[in-house]
Amino acid sequence: MSEEKTTHSKLSEARRRANKKYNDRFVEIKVRVTPEKRSIIKEHAEAMGESATAFINRAIDEAMKRDLSE
Repeated sequence: MSEEKTTHSKLSEARRRANKKYNDRFVEIKVRVTPEKRSIIKEHAEAMGESATAFINRAIDEAMKRDLSE
């Protein structure tokens, strides 16, 4: 049995619904980077005490704010 199926079967139906409701609030944007750049991003984010996703979102927000003030 695959790990995904094993994990999936351990989740309660309520947890699955809650996960789906949470995930439905978001969309994915794919960004291609080299493995080296990914490591740099992850290391930087960890040093800042945040996830790579949180860091990328913060970087985007700061860049857009900066762009609008120029």
